Amino acid sequence: EVQLQASGGGLVQAGGSLRLSCAASGLTFDDYAVGWFRQVPGKEREGISCISSSSSSTYYADSVKDRFTMSSDVAKNTVYLQMNSLKMEDTAVYYCAAARGGNIARSADEYDLWGQGTQVTVSS
Repeated sequence: EVQLQASGGGLVQAGGSLRLSCAASGLTFDDYAVGWFRQVPGKEREGISCISSSSSSTYYADSVKDRFTMSSDVAKNTVYLQMNSLKMEDTAVYYCAAARGGNIARSADEYDLWGQGTQVTVSS
């Protein structure tokens, strides 16, 4: 079965850090770009970052630039989102997704496979 498993969410104080993981089974990230999205109830899903299949390119939304960093571990077939200097407005359900072709993808429509969400809550 092809699936993505997101994990690592939790409760953290403002200014703290969390690392989210997106582990793939049934596929390898060699052929996919991987992105992270987040969603707050009542709002549209926001694409916040993406890493190309070769890990040579990354994209970050302005809202997370210089605070969040994506990386990948080929051996573990896992992509990470390191989140530093967290703010209350980062509170959301975070989703990872994979897009065939491997190029940077910014729109949710470009993604073919989605993981379940992981809740991130940043408190004051």
